[in-house]
Amino acid sequence: MTILLDFEEPIKALETKILELKTLDSGSNMNITSEITKLEAKCQAQLVSIYSNLTPWQKVQIARHPERPQFLDYIKELVTDFTPLSGDRVFGEDPAIIGGLGVFRGIPCMIMGHQKGTDMESRKHHSFGMAKPEGYRKAVRLMDLADRFSLPIITLVDTAGAYPGIEAEERGQAEAIARSIQKCLEVSVPFISVIIGEGGSGGAIALAVANKVFMLENSVYSVISPEGCASILWKSRNNAKEAATALKLSAQDLFDLKIIDAIIKEPLGGAHRSKISTISFVGDEIEKNLRTLMKQNGETLLKTRREKFYQMGSL
Repeated sequence: MTILLDFEEPIKALETKILELKTLDSGSNMNITSEITKLEAKCQAQLVSIYSNLTPWQKVQIARHPERPQFLDYIKELVTDFTPLSGDRVFGEDPAIIGGLGVFRGIPCMIMGHQKGTDMESRKHHSFGMAKPEGYRKAVRLMDLADRFSLPIITLVDTAGAYPGIEAEERGQAEAIARSIQKCLEVSVPFISVIIGEGGSGGAIALAVANKVFMLENSVYSVISPEGCASILWKSRNNAKEAATALKLSAQDLFDLKIIDAIIKEPLGGAHRSKISTISFVGDEIEKNLRTLMKQNGETLLKTRREKFYQMGSL
């Protein structure tokens, strides 16, 4: 059974009852199919009601759902012949950002993104998707490589932010993020980025200064986490709900503000309820736009990408 979020409690009893009836039905001669069908319809209606009226804070919770598809899930379904490329050639390897060469629906490309991990061991290994300077320097190296060999770049963003530890600061975290943003504005190949979960602060934008930036319907993208914002403005993380609203971090808000180019629809109940469908939707949007961008020359791609970001926030 899918892990339920606190605001999904109304459907918990329904899903539990459906599971019980299905177990009973498979082990008896009783015909309870009609009852299961009624409960499933009721559960579906409840999901529609809940997910058509989500608050910004509820979207934050969905974006952070532990069962939401992650970078490696997308690689498995969308990319063939994926060859990871490791290390920044300066300090070491950072598993919070995974990147390499692969073939996306027949198109050779460079693809990279954040991996949060799926259990405690893998989350610790990937630093919960929070990259250190070597992660961003690796991203710069891979973008350089893609530019040299005229390979399109695809990035999948899912991070609460860059790693905040002292060792990251000692190795030049801010400079590494700035260099990654700079490199995004220098490459002359098609560049597409998708926010698949959380897009947190500089840790996200370091991989997302692209020709086309998309967000999944229930993903979030902001300059700071709601908890961090609440700690600064209200001196308490307890005001995270209010902060989430004030930050305008939802895909719908950011589309209206012309920060992103399109919203990719999620299955009812969020990406975690239907991973394969979600991944397919993302793949379709990337392919459609990538094939269009590939018809443009490098000078045009570079110019339009720079103008797109330089104009953000201007009056």
